[in-house]
Amino acid sequence: MPRYEFKEGTSNKFWEITRQENVLTTRWGRIGTDGQEKTQKFDGSWEARNAYQKQVLEKEKKGYARVKPTETGPAPKSNKELEAAILRAPEAPDGYLVYGDWLQSQGDPRGELIALQHALLQAKGAEATALKRKVAAHLKKHQGLLLGTRLSTMLGDPTLSVEWHLGFIRKARVAAAEYGQDVEFAIDETLSMLLAHPSARFLQELSLGLADNEGENEYGDLIRLIAKAAPKALRKLFIGDFVFPDDTEISWTHVGNVAPLYKALPQLRSLHLRGGDVSLGKVDLPELREFTVETGGLPRPAVKSIAAAHWPKLERLEVWFGAEEYGAGGEVSHIQPILDATGLPELKHLGLCNAEFTDALCDALPKSKVLKQLETLDLSRGTLTDKGAEVLVANAAAFKHLKHLDVTQNLLSDKAAKSLAKLCPDVARGHQRRHDFDEDDDHRYVAVGE
Repeated sequence: MPRYEFKEGTSNKFWEITRQENVLTTRWGRIGTDGQEKTQKFDGSWEARNAYQKQVLEKEKKGYARVKPTETGPAPKSNKELEAAILRAPEAPDGYLVYGDWLQSQGDPRGELIALQHALLQAKGAEATALKRKVAAHLKKHQGLLLGTRLSTMLGDPTLSVEWHLGFIRKARVAAAEYGQDVEFAIDETLSMLLAHPSARFLQELSLGLADNEGENEYGDLIRLIAKAAPKALRKLFIGDFVFPDDTEISWTHVGNVAPLYKALPQLRSLHLRGGDVSLGKVDLPELREFTVETGGLPRPAVKSIAAAHWPKLERLEVWFGAEEYGAGGEVSHIQPILDATGLPELKHLGLCNAEFTDALCDALPKSKVLKQLETLDLSRGTLTDKGAEVLVANAAAFKHLKHLDVTQNLLSDKAAKSLAKLCPDVARGHQRRHDFDEDDDHRYVAVGE
């Protein structure tokens, strides 16, 4: 239950509030006492949520401050020199094993966990099954030290899931509580606790699910939290790990300004963004290998940022441009540096997807420099018509070296789709949306807009 306190002069009071669907429960009194409790029932969840926000705002205006969660219990052992060795190569096991030996000599249960999980990586059959049980039992027994009492309470909820590797959290997913779910901490508090915890000091993969299940799904605050924490081992970041349209529409989500992440995460290898309102600024990610942005409307400044990005080791680039009515502002001329392979010597996969200008891309691609170095090309979810397909077939020699070509979810007739089958060894061409428009209709829309 979120707790607020007011300490001024002789006042020493607390106030707590929680919501479960359409029911609000508040508790208040002098700090150190159980206080009083009150329950209010509203007609619906929306009314209860509004009342929740109103009451919190009223308390904050009176000077009540949210009490930040703190951990209790013994502090885990730490060796800065051995940790630095792991950070130089967080993917390699050697540093963890040396650290594990030292931790065991200090009587820290994390040392035994490292040994158990390393043995499990090499085990098979019955031995692996037995070791899995030992690892699970060890984690449960020492959960307070290894994860902390507060984060431990969230495990099993959609709000937090973690994957352990050699004694530390290697992978984590953080998300807002489900609609009507009563949780103690908001997503920003959960993320802050996770990034500050000793068990996450070598966190390599982080996914952010929905930031808000009931209001605006905005990631700006969470991005700033990550940038401030600057997790040194982080290699893979996914902002917008939700299913659309089941969880929310893609264009109802606001990714926000991603630029603060660049200096904070110079070792990042993979960045995946999903949602609208994307701001990229001047992209400088020298170690990045994969970049994906899935959106129903990529603004023109973001398109230009991608075209001018500094990521010399990039191997995979996938861009969903989206619809003009949802903010898309790109066209072929804006991505000419990509077509020229400028600053992209390692690029092997290129996705120019969900575009309103796919036919124009078909005109530009055969003579582009980047096509020659690609292994796979993705033109899916766009507005590719029979006219564009004719251009591809007429320039078949330029595409024959590809291992895979994706033209699914476009606007092709059966005949045109079949004509593309021999462009390269593997052509995905199903799920065409031909029925969505008339041949003479100029209003042809992408697969993912809203």
